[in-house]
Amino acid sequence: MRDAAPTTIYLKDYTPFGYLVDSVHLTFDLAAHATRVTSRICFRPNPDASDKPFFLHGEDLTLIRASIDGKAISPEVTDKGLTAAVPDEPFVWEAEVEIDPGNNTALEGLYMSNGMYCTQCEAEGFRKITYYPDRPDVMSTFTVRIKGDLPVMLSNGNPSGEGEGWAEWTDPWPKPAYLFALVAGELIAHPGRFITMSGRDVELNLWVRPGDEGKCDFGMEALKKSMKWDEDVYGREYDLDVFNIVAVDDFNMGAMENKGLNIFNSSAVLASPETSTDANFERIEAIIAHEYFHNWTGNRITCRDWFQLCLKEGLTVFRDAQFTSDMRSAPVKRIHDAIDLRARQFPEDNGPLSHPVRPESFQEINNFYTATVYEKGAEVIGMLKRLVGDEAYAKALDLYFDRHDGQACTIEDWIKVFEDTTGRDLSQFKRWYSQSGTPRVTVSEDWNDGTYTLTLAQRTEATPGQTEKLPQVIPVAVGLLGPNGDEVRATEVLELTEAEQSFSFTGLAAKPVASILRDFSAPVILEHDHTDAERAFLLAHDTDPFNRWQAGRSLAQDTLLRMVLEDAAPGADYLDGILAVLRDGELDPAYRALMLGLPTQSELAASLHDRGETPDPMAIWTAVETLRQATAQHVQDLLPRLHSETLIETAYSPDAEQAGKRSLGSAALALTSRLDGGVRATEEYNAAGNMTLQLNALSCLLRAGKGETELAAFYDQWQHDRLVMDKWFGLQVAMASPAATADIARALTEHADFNWKNPNRFRAVMGALAMNHAGFHREDGAGYELLADWLIKLDPVNPQTTARMCSAFQTWKRYDADRQDLIRAQLTRIAETPDLSRDTTEMVSRILNA
Repeated sequence: MRDAAPTTIYLKDYTPFGYLVDSVHLTFDLAAHATRVTSRICFRPNPDASDKPFFLHGEDLTLIRASIDGKAISPEVTDKGLTAAVPDEPFVWEAEVEIDPGNNTALEGLYMSNGMYCTQCEAEGFRKITYYPDRPDVMSTFTVRIKGDLPVMLSNGNPSGEGEGWAEWTDPWPKPAYLFALVAGELIAHPGRFITMSGRDVELNLWVRPGDEGKCDFGMEALKKSMKWDEDVYGREYDLDVFNIVAVDDFNMGAMENKGLNIFNSSAVLASPETSTDANFERIEAIIAHEYFHNWTGNRITCRDWFQLCLKEGLTVFRDAQFTSDMRSAPVKRIHDAIDLRARQFPEDNGPLSHPVRPESFQEINNFYTATVYEKGAEVIGMLKRLVGDEAYAKALDLYFDRHDGQACTIEDWIKVFEDTTGRDLSQFKRWYSQSGTPRVTVSEDWNDGTYTLTLAQRTEATPGQTEKLPQVIPVAVGLLGPNGDEVRATEVLELTEAEQSFSFTGLAAKPVASILRDFSAPVILEHDHTDAERAFLLAHDTDPFNRWQAGRSLAQDTLLRMVLEDAAPGADYLDGILAVLRDGELDPAYRALMLGLPTQSELAASLHDRGETPDPMAIWTAVETLRQATAQHVQDLLPRLHSETLIETAYSPDAEQAGKRSLGSAALALTSRLDGGVRATEEYNAAGNMTLQLNALSCLLRAGKGETELAAFYDQWQHDRLVMDKWFGLQVAMASPAATADIARALTEHADFNWKNPNRFRAVMGALAMNHAGFHREDGAGYELLADWLIKLDPVNPQTTARMCSAFQTWKRYDADRQDLIRAQLTRIAETPDLSRDTTEMVSRILNA
């Protein structure tokens, strides 16, 4: 039977909980199918609450007993929680419940992963552990005793006692229940130490399963770098005696910032040169930093309610981006962030799943852990910093930490510290948090007797629930280049606050070429009718690394669109410009590799849709393949030099310098493989001494229609490493031709090693299917049907992963009527599935009702 109609929760209806929690004591008596959890919670009436019903959340719990101040009671219990009559004065609530972690396949609350007990409580998983006010504005200290026969038993905070068959942990810092964590199992510690700036000696541990000890060094060093960076840049010091990280195979997300006990998806922490690519290393470094930075921006200061999720996530994503920029290349990081935002958040912001950075309502909060909340939320922080300046930003952050330490806060609290620091009215800027959709900024120019006038106009299209859009504050970074390529005006940030504004630059000797939206200064779509010659000029001369890359990207996009719509040949401006960039040995190799990248096929489909055209996935795929082939032929004389330049003869290091060289070398190999049919790729596969080179060579072979022998050898070599096998599964789908994509994905789901209940393995196949644009959108709908089959199968087991994968269908209204009918049929089939979860019901209904 399907759940009752989902309840919509609104931001405007927020009221504080009627009771404060002074302390929580929990005792866990672990058993795979009958864990007993005893809670002792000290409540007192909340003087700031006018309404004081005593309701404790609880789901999938068996209540054994309950008492208030030692007297047994019989509360009214439903499948969502319980209510009871309580004194209008401080009281002690005690309860004992039984739960079944062994059968908890949703991976929320307390569950088991390969014999290990672990938890995931954000957003609302704690209610599956015991009865509690499971909301982020209820904060308390926790003491946790764990009983069991396992050698390692961990929880939040500092160890406060242990004996035979038990361990106790005390967290002195008040926290909401979503930050609770427990891990118990057969684990091995990779130890480390860190001395904080005040002299605190912190014990560090990275806990792993036996056999993974050799994959811990990089993660430990990344943690130490993060701790030092947060002290140096934000003045934030760690506040406990122990910091533990645990690697878990079955995990719905990347990682979780539980106070003092971070739980990580194994793929987000375990690394070695033999099993991990350079991209894996960089991702691990960033995720470890992100979760550590949450200690202050998320834990010490948390969000009042889940509508404020962007307060902790947007700020922390911005901080981890700063960290990566400092550890590696700032221009390369900025470009990667823009690519990711355009690929993931822009479609979300302009489709049926559009919502503000701070949503006004939700039915299932798990569906709002989105690119809008995280990545667009981070862009909003970046714009704010750009507008007020570095010094004011630093002062505002210091005030934020001083004023709100230990509190559950709102976006209003965040904005207020900037207003108090700068004296600036930020009420219009705050629209970035409440208004959904991606603003479009249109550019027009005028030149008259030494004065260059730039007119900028902004508009935002209607989105679900929001038809009227108001002008926002958009920082537009602009520089001007003279006819000889010299910069005649350095970067200046223009504040676009009206629907249309003009900005004049005087005293110029000749009409300049404008470099607009430098460093991607705002998450907007820029509409500027540059000619190919002007873009080629910017590609050759722009002093802003982002806009130089953007010039090449725009040239490629326009070339591809002409190839799709007009059957045009690849443009000479683009090919010559890319050749010049590749020849420039002074440029960062990673940057040159990025220059070779093309817009994604999904981006091209969106651009065609914006122009009123119906995108044809096969025509897009053909154009992209044709341009890649033309690029290979155009630069073929340079390829031997690139292979030589990027050869590394020293020991492997995942640092930015070596990774950049391998990135350019890999791009060169991809081009070479289009000319030699994979001869060099076969040689490089056989000689590869690390996973980056091995996997790239295998990718080139598969793309060339070769590599069956190498694919089998790869499996034989790595079949016992589950993270490498995720790569093996995903690569075959990603590199498949459009005609074969769905068939290959279907065959892989029948492979003995396809453990569909493991989120990493499921995403490796189904995520790659959805990302193979032409393959997923195959004309007969086989890709749609296969994904729908598996979403229906997964939903009763893991609703979170299912719901998130539904976003693969969010752009369905772009395509032709036949494809729309095929997708609608699959969405309807999912929606009509008996007992469909609340998570998936909400996602599918929003997509269907676009």
